[in-house]
Amino acid sequence: MPTHEPKLPVRPVRVIVAGLALALTVSGCAQLKGRQGYVVDPLLTEAITPGVDNRESVEKTLGRPTFVGQFSNNEYYYVSRETRQLAFAKPRPVDQQVLRVRFDPAGNVAAVDRTGLELVSKLSPEGDKTPTLGRHRSFFEDIFGNIGAVGAPGAGAPGQ
Repeated sequence: MPTHEPKLPVRPVRVIVAGLALALTVSGCAQLKGRQGYVVDPLLTEAITPGVDNRESVEKTLGRPTFVGQFSNNEYYYVSRETRQLAFAKPRPVDQQVLRVRFDPAGNVAAVDRTGLELVSKLSPEGDKTPTLGRHRSFFEDIFGNIGAVGAPGAGAPGQ
């Protein structure tokens, strides 16, 4: 007696395989979200008051700064940036907040400034080479350019 095994219809299997392939393809195009730096809490950042707070109270409220001013330690910077990225593309900033807390010489808060994405500038290099001032010499002119110039007048030889 022959045995008869039930076969799956071919059409539903193809639809399932095509659906899985489409889902995998589309999931590769999903946006990746990234966050860098200080996590901003509006309630805490609004609590910093000029003339009331000092360096110690700011550090207790907000934590250590992202970085301190470059030329003096009288400025604290808290930087937060949010980025988006598609697959293998470069991440692009979609939100940025910089909180700058300035202190007077006594260590009390003098001012609190907030800036956002409007101050971010985009730099795009110009080609493969950076334009410079000066002579335009080839590789071989740089290597062999001093031959015969040793001891020549005006070449800066010793004894002049």
